[in-house]
Amino acid sequence: MRHRVVLFVVLAAACAARAEAQFNVANPPPGENYHVELGLMWWQPTPELGLQTDALAALDGRDIDFVDEFGFEEDWFREFRAVLKPGRKHKLRFSYVPIRYDAEAVLEREISFGGVTYTVGLPANAEVEWKLWRYGYEYDFVAGDRGFVGSIVEIKHNQITAELDSPLGSSFEEVNALIPTLGFIARVYPHRTVSITGEYTGIKLPGWITDLFTDEDEIIEAEFGDFDIYATVSISKYFGAQVGYRSVSADYLIDEDSADLNLRGPYFGAMVRF
Repeated sequence: MRHRVVLFVVLAAACAARAEAQFNVANPPPGENYHVELGLMWWQPTPELGLQTDALAALDGRDIDFVDEFGFEEDWFREFRAVLKPGRKHKLRFSYVPIRYDAEAVLEREISFGGVTYTVGLPANAEVEWKLWRYGYEYDFVAGDRGFVGSIVEIKHNQITAELDSPLGSSFEEVNALIPTLGFIARVYPHRTVSITGEYTGIKLPGWITDLFTDEDEIIEAEFGDFDIYATVSISKYFGAQVGYRSVSADYLIDEDSADLNLRGPYFGAMVRF
């Protein structure tokens, strides 16, 4: 009898340990159980595009507002996103969105562009293109089955081009800017298959900081902000749908070249995971 009691206690303890281990095993939602996530989004932002350089300056001292001058309208743009998740708390992030506006208008004021002066009443075609790449690393210092909170380090590669074509001739300007940004991300799961995420990355680089790493004659100031909030529905472990709102702003001053660019609007898309 004594041996049976000891055997019963040992078996009971073993079963309890096994049950405890099972309950402590991470049970991530379908939207978090992946190693690679690929997404394609369609974004419709409202543009605010102001540019000014020694060759991109209005004669009255104001920035050239391409939206007002040429009537740029809202359009849909595709964004590609990729996330590599080697561990539960570690993610490598990449995204790319090419933005292009093109319109023709009759100028209502005199402007200077690329060393050419365009007079009032002149028909002109304007094209502004903004290609934005993001390369980042995310560390989720708080990670659970109902969400996470993390930090983000990213490099934003901005390639901005502007072109103006008229009977007087054509002119072209291009600016490339690599901007490091820091930020945070938070996600909650009100339902196992539905998540709500908010993230922000940005930075402000005053001129005295960039003076330490550039030539004395070169002036560089930059401010960048990227806010994104979205809801994701995981149809299965491998597929999901997403809807959100994103706001991107980029202000920079490089010597006499400056820009004040803002894009804000909703988007939707889908992703695959494996």
